[in-house]
Amino acid sequence: MSNTSYTLTVNGVAHPVEDAWPGESLLYVLRERLGLPAAKAGCEQGECGSCSVLLDNRLVCACLVLAAAAAGRTITTLEGLDAAAVQDAFLNEGAVQCGFCTPGLVVAVADLLAHSAAPTELEIREAISGNLCRCTGYGRILAAVKAAARD
Repeated sequence: MSNTSYTLTVNGVAHPVEDAWPGESLLYVLRERLGLPAAKAGCEQGECGSCSVLLDNRLVCACLVLAAAAAGRTITTLEGLDAAAVQDAFLNEGAVQCGFCTPGLVVAVADLLAHSAAPTELEIREAISGNLCRCTGYGRILAAVKAAARD
């Protein structure tokens, strides 16, 4: 199979991707080719949520999307989100421990708050259910989401 070239629109900027293997994941291209490290490579099977990004304003695991299939679509990573309120809430509520899961959680929470300004606890739990954290019991994360929704 021969390599290919395409353009990805990430955070509003067109990025040419040259000489790419067609099987490269969006996660790989974001991190290794475009130098956008916020999305993390955790499980690389769509189970942990550490690689969460928005694709056409829909939350997806970047490890499950072929980068070439994202050409012509809008990709938003944590680097391109206006998520300062969510990030501040995570810090203020002590929801950041090792930090590995935090970028994916912040993207998921920002997506939730973009669709629901005052989410219920059930909506919050559903919104972050695709994001695994090995360090917390999720109590502080829930508190952070509630705080971000209040701000």
